[in-house]
Amino acid sequence: MEIRDSNGNLLADGDTVLVIKDLKVKGTSVTLKRGTVIKNIRVTDRAGEIECNAEKVKGLVLKTEFLKKA
Repeated sequence: MEIRDSNGNLLADGDTVLVIKDLKVKGTSVTLKRGTVIKNIRVTDRAGEIECNAEKVKGLVLKTEFLKKA
């Protein structure tokens, strides 16, 4: 399965991505701001989703439509 970012670039395990829109994280008071760099992503079996760890939040699952490859 191919996982692609918002621009159509192919994503793989260990890539670095940028958040392109402010995202509120459910269950916390944290907001991921536009331009936040997220390193070392993990591709999942679900289409359009990746797993990652951000600065303040561990174990995040993000939709690839809000990310672009750095």
